[in-house]
Amino acid sequence: MFSGLPFSYLFLSVMGTGTLLSISSIHWLSIWAGLEINLIGFLPLLVYQKSTSESESAVKYFIVQALGSSFLIFGSLMTFASSFTWDMYSWSYFSTLGLVVLVMGLSIKLGLFPFHYWLPSVMAGLPWISCLLLATWQKFAPLFLLLCFLELNQSYMLIYMFCLMSAGSSLIGGFGGMNQTQVRALLAYSSIGHLGWMAFAALHSEWSMKVYLMIYILISISMFGSLWASDSGLMKNINNLKTSTFMQMSIMLLLLSLGGLPPLLGFISKLLVITVSSNGPWMFILLVLIVGSLMSLFYYLSLFFSFFLAFSKKYSLVNLTMNLNIISVINTINIFGGVLILMMSLTTSM
Repeated sequence: MFSGLPFSYLFLSVMGTGTLLSISSIHWLSIWAGLEINLIGFLPLLVYQKSTSESESAVKYFIVQALGSSFLIFGSLMTFASSFTWDMYSWSYFSTLGLVVLVMGLSIKLGLFPFHYWLPSVMAGLPWISCLLLATWQKFAPLFLLLCFLELNQSYMLIYMFCLMSAGSSLIGGFGGMNQTQVRALLAYSSIGHLGWMAFAALHSEWSMKVYLMIYILISISMFGSLWASDSGLMKNINNLKTSTFMQMSIMLLLLSLGGLPPLLGFISKLLVITVSSNGPWMFILLVLIVGSLMSLFYYLSLFFSFFLAFSKKYSLVNLTMNLNIISVINTINIFGGVLILMMSLTTSM
């Protein structure tokens, strides 16, 4: 993907600059401008290989992001009309409708429920590196802007909106992946489910949401990096991945880690959110999140068992060789990092 130097790194720099501008700004006009700069830098990366599926995904992504930007600028204009300032900290002048429109615009850009329909279809036609950027870096600006909403305004309407979006995202992430056989669409629904957990974590503490986001990004980098390194960009089905035996098993274990199977690393982030929110008033929402995570874990386990049975027929366990390279070491850390964290926590508690 990065063979056309220096243009690919130029687009990455533009995309990163737009995200940093949006996060570091306190005016809605500069926040909107930063999101648009990020979109301008990301769109050329989507159509880099000039395939039909990438062009279709890029057009869908552009339409959705333009819709989210229109909601964002419309909500900021409504706040400007009431307060005569672009400052995002002027919450006393915010109208209810303007607040709802702003949250809707950021939710559309992020892919939260009920604006999640575009994410699986867009990710299904993209290469692995573009999927990685869409699942990780493109979440930073909208997610941290939503976190600023909660830090500056603790109104019941905003809390109810976050509870609805988090519960719906978790259920959609569980139901949507049940009948999926495409790896990209499966990871897209997994991303929607994790967004629900992040939105719910933001209701209780900022650091828990950030820790959850960092763990999700770490596992996603290993997952998409492994799929990209296995040279399976044209293969859609999980059973057709052409890779080494250790890489196949690590990919499946990373899927289980994304699903939150204990004691893997993905379980630690969910355990953290459950611990933080266990004393809160939203226990029913937490129960819905756990149910959605169990549904996600169900289809991950189904994929793992079907893959393992087909794998055991083809290979003998005696003849397995472990290819120790950089990706394998990173995958091992991501898979078994949860075991180390649990052992350390138990040791300190004793």
